[in-house]
Amino acid sequence: MSRISLKNIFSAKSDAYTWLSSLTKELNASVQITDNQQRVVFGIPNVEVVNEESIQSEGEIIGWVKGDEKSTMIASFVNLLVQKESEKKKLGNEVLLLYQEVNLIFNFSEKLAQAIGQNKIADITLDEARRLIRSDHGFIVLWDEESNKMEILAESGKPVFNAENWKANVGLLRNISRSGQSEIMSDLSPLQDAGLIVPDVQALLYAALKVKHRVMGAIVLSSNEPIQYTAADLKFLITLALQSSSAIESAILYEKNIREAEKREEAMRRIYEVTNKFVPHEFIHSLGRDVITDIRLGDQVEKIVTVLFSDIRDYTTMAEQMTPEENFSFVCSFNERVGPIIRECHGFINQYLGDAIMAIFPGNASDALSAAIKMQRAVQELNAERIHLNKPPIKVGVGMHTGPLIMGITGDHERFDATTIADTVNIASRLESLTKHYRVNILLSEACISNLTNADDFHFRHLGLIQLKGKLAPISIYECFNGMNDLELNKKLTSLPYYRQAMIHYFGKSFLEATNKFYKALEIFPDDTPAKLFLGKATKYLYGEVPENWNGVDEMHNK
Repeated sequence: MSRISLKNIFSAKSDAYTWLSSLTKELNASVQITDNQQRVVFGIPNVEVVNEESIQSEGEIIGWVKGDEKSTMIASFVNLLVQKESEKKKLGNEVLLLYQEVNLIFNFSEKLAQAIGQNKIADITLDEARRLIRSDHGFIVLWDEESNKMEILAESGKPVFNAENWKANVGLLRNISRSGQSEIMSDLSPLQDAGLIVPDVQALLYAALKVKHRVMGAIVLSSNEPIQYTAADLKFLITLALQSSSAIESAILYEKNIREAEKREEAMRRIYEVTNKFVPHEFIHSLGRDVITDIRLGDQVEKIVTVLFSDIRDYTTMAEQMTPEENFSFVCSFNERVGPIIRECHGFINQYLGDAIMAIFPGNASDALSAAIKMQRAVQELNAERIHLNKPPIKVGVGMHTGPLIMGITGDHERFDATTIADTVNIASRLESLTKHYRVNILLSEACISNLTNADDFHFRHLGLIQLKGKLAPISIYECFNGMNDLELNKKLTSLPYYRQAMIHYFGKSFLEATNKFYKALEIFPDDTPAKLFLGKATKYLYGEVPENWNGVDEMHNK
C-alpha cells in the first residue's frame, strides 16, 4: 500500500484542512504541521516550538505537530485524521484488488471456455499462473486414487522437477495434499530428499485442484531464488485452481464420453459390416434400401438376373475321408478362393451351401460366365497345390440360367430372412446337377446364351434339349469349355466341327451319319462324355425303333 501523504490530507481545499483550521482557531493554538522531511504542510511557518508530537501511520512516523502546549491536543486530532485516511486507503486498495480478481476470473474463464481438451486447459492455467506469480518452473499434475497413477498435464520453465520421481512417489504427493489444502511450503527438505526437486529450488507453493471436495491434482510453482511467496500469490493460485478444476473435470468427462461414443460407433460399424456379410449390400440396394437397418418385412423386387450354382463333385466321398474339422477348413479355404472371383465379376453370393454356392449376377450374363471360367482356373491352381501335397484333385460343376427372380425380405417381425423366389433358381440348380451327368464343367441355358453381350469370346457346344422334372417346356442347354486345361481345350476345339455336324444329323434323324461323326469326334477326344452319350443314343435309334413323336428331347427324371 502507498504511503500516506500529509500534504494531500491538509491541502487548502480538503475537509481536513477546514476542520483543523477551525480547531486551531477555537483553541487559539499556535502550531504547525511538518512532514518527515520537515516541510511545513499546515500552520504558522515560524512558530515558537514549545512542544512537538509525532504523527504516525502503521507504526511509522510520517510527520510532526509543533508549537505551544496545545500541540498535544492538535496531534491527537491529526493522528485520528491520518488513521481515517489510512483506513479509507486500505478499503480502496481492497476494492481495487477485488476488481482485479473479478477481472482476472472473468478473463480466465473466457479463455477456458474457448479451450478444448484437458491438456489445453492445463496449458492455459499454467501460463496464467506463471504470468501472475513469479516462478522459474511450474507444472499441473493429476492423480487417480483408485489406480494410484499420476499424469502431468502441463509443464513449463526450467526443468527443476524430476517427473519420473514424481510418478514413483505418488504416495508422498498424495500425503502432501491429502487434506486438499493449498499452501506455501517453507520446508522443502522432504521433496529434495525424495529427489522430486533439485537442490536449487528455494521457494515453492501449490494449490489443490478440487471438484466437490475431491482432490484431483495440483498446480505447483517454484522459484530458484529465496523469494517470499505471499498470501496474495496463494490466493491467485487458488482462484486459478478452482476455475480450472471444473473445466478439467468437464473435459475429462467429455473426452470419456467421446471415447465411449467412438467405441459404440465402432461397435455399430463392425456390426453393420458383419451383418452386410450375411446379407450382401447388393441385395439391400436391389430392394431400394441404402443400409440394412432400412429394410422392412415384405420388401421385394423382381429383376432379370443370371443365377449361378457351383458344386464340388463327389464331395461326399471325399468328405468321408476327412475329419469334421478338416471338412470345415477345406470348404472355408475353397470359398475364400471363389468368393472374390464372383464379386470381381459384379455378382454377389446369395448363399453358401456347404460345398455349393449360389450367386446372383444382376447385370449381363457375361459377368456370370466370366466368373464361372475364372472359378475353373482357380480350381486348376488349387489342384496343383493338392497334387503337390499328395491329395486328390477336385472338380467343380457350374450351372447357370437367366430369367426373372424376386428378391425380398420374408419371415416375421422377430426374424427376418433375405430370400429369392423364382423358377430361375430351380433351373440353374438343375443345370448344375446335370454337369455330373454330362461330365462337363460349365452348363448354361439358351436363355443365358441369349443374354450374353460377347458370346463370340467364348467356346460353346450344344448339348441338346432337356425336359426337367416337373417342367412342361423343354430347354436347350450348352456347354462352355473355356477354363479347361490347354490339352483338353485343344482336343475339344479340334473335335468341335465333327461334334456339331453329328448333332445336326442327330436332330435330323440321320443317325448313321450322326454315329460316324461322333466316332470322328471321339477319335480326337476319347474322354468326351457328351459325345459318348449321344453316340449311344444315335446307335440305339439306328438299330432300333424311333418313336413316332421323337423330337430329341431328353427327359430328366431326377431333380
